[in-house]
Amino acid sequence: MPFKEVIRPPLWLLAFIYFLFLSLVIAIWAAFDNQSAFIAWLAATIGIVGIAFSARSEITIDEKELRIGRAHIELKYLDKVELLTKDEMRLLRTRDADPAAYLAIKFWMSTGVKITLKDQRDSTPYWLVSSRKSKELTSTLYKLL
Repeated sequence: MPFKEVIRPPLWLLAFIYFLFLSLVIAIWAAFDNQSAFIAWLAATIGIVGIAFSARSEITIDEKELRIGRAHIELKYLDKVELLTKDEMRLLRTRDADPAAYLAIKFWMSTGVKITLKDQRDSTPYWLVSSRKSKELTSTLYKLL
């Protein structure tokens, strides 16, 4: 496999969500009893683990296709790959965004890649992808295109 990247939510985000859950646990403990608080704490802990697993995303490239999460496209339909600076990525996520574009972005990541498509049957003009390894992703796609 030429390229693989797993994007996980950062620890600070998971900790913030968990602290919010714990504030609910404290409220339940204050209103009810220890057993209810323990059950709420257990649910909060299981919930944060579930959030950590469901918020992760995987970018893989093999010889035939690009996969980002559950979305996939054959490499023959990719036209151009652009490495984006922080400012270009910010603008493409906000003011300059195309509503028909496929967005595989994570709000906590400031770097990414714009992948323009050339499939006439697809109304999606480009994919905007958040990536920590955006230089490596761009070079791998250039090699395979």
